[in-house]
Amino acid sequence: MSAAGGSGASEPMRFCRSRSAGRRCTREQGHRGLHRHRSLMWTDAGADGPECPGSGAPGVAASVLPSGFPDGRALCRVCLGFVAFDAGGRLVRHDAGGGAAEAGERAEWFNSFGWVDSGEATGGDAQSGG
Repeated sequence: MSAAGGSGASEPMRFCRSRSAGRRCTREQGHRGLHRHRSLMWTDAGADGPECPGSGAPGVAASVLPSGFPDGRALCRVCLGFVAFDAGGRLVRHDAGGGAAEAGERAEWFNSFGWVDSGEATGGDAQSGG
């Protein structure tokens, strides 16, 4: 039996997406009761809105994997998701949750380019990776 009490399958734990003061709830997705991050607790009514506080921040196209990911989007420094940006170079409004559908490609991107490369680290051409 696994530590989570399941059948032994090693599925990753899905965390609750609620946030308060920018801190993410550390309880499992779909939990009952109050949200919690360390000693901070809050209700649904006291939670932050779903919009990421990084919306509107400056952004540049991130370096590209051979697969084409992240398709010309920028890395949001707040939620670590890949987000489109407008003609003025600002990140469009987006939710802070991140997309579970692209988690594998996002992990590959961070393993390939690290936590600081968003196209602006080198000041170079993001399409060529530097």
